[in-house]
Amino acid sequence: MTIKDQRRLDDHYSRKARKEGYPARSVWKLEEFDRKYGLFKPGQKVLDLGCAPGGWTLYAAAKVGAGGLALGYDLALPKGQKFPAQVVLREADLAEIDSAEAVDLGPFDVVLSDMAPKTTGRREIDQALSLRLCLIAWDWARKSAKKGGFFLLKIFQSPDGDRFLKSLEPYFRKRTLLKPQATRKESQEIYFLGQAFAGPEAAAAYEFVF
Repeated sequence: MTIKDQRRLDDHYSRKARKEGYPARSVWKLEEFDRKYGLFKPGQKVLDLGCAPGGWTLYAAAKVGAGGLALGYDLALPKGQKFPAQVVLREADLAEIDSAEAVDLGPFDVVLSDMAPKTTGRREIDQALSLRLCLIAWDWARKSAKKGGFFLLKIFQSPDGDRFLKSLEPYFRKRTLLKPQATRKESQEIYFLGQAFAGPEAAAAYEFVF
């Protein structure tokens, strides 16, 4: 794909997002995962870690409906975006606060993390920063995800990242690595989808050693 073709594709997804009321093009990544793997059903509870700018939360909320819950956390919450009543947003640093609220409001059928670091342009540093966010997201997910549920995680690929994803294998019946169509060609990101989570008790003793 040429640079011109990539820009055209980016513009397509961005225009489509604006047209349908979503704040960012990234919503089409989640839509693709949902279409292929059936992540969401009415009445479910969804935990969105790093929820800004809010597109994934909006999509999940529409899918679970008024009888469901979409709980989102981020350092700075989306501004100027309207959310339905089944959305609960919290402004917080996931590394600094306890996951007790999420545990109390759960368990969650789907745990999402589209978190990414502020990139430095130095690949190894960016990969290490991404892995830190992934470890935080997994720590929340393993405590609050429902047995049998989904865990969807964005990660920058690296040797340590590959080891981390390998360490998650015992906790899911099925694991899939995904590169959605809406991902920019130059991006080093990939998504891990864990299906049929073994449950918080099974993952209680998890530890990742570098």
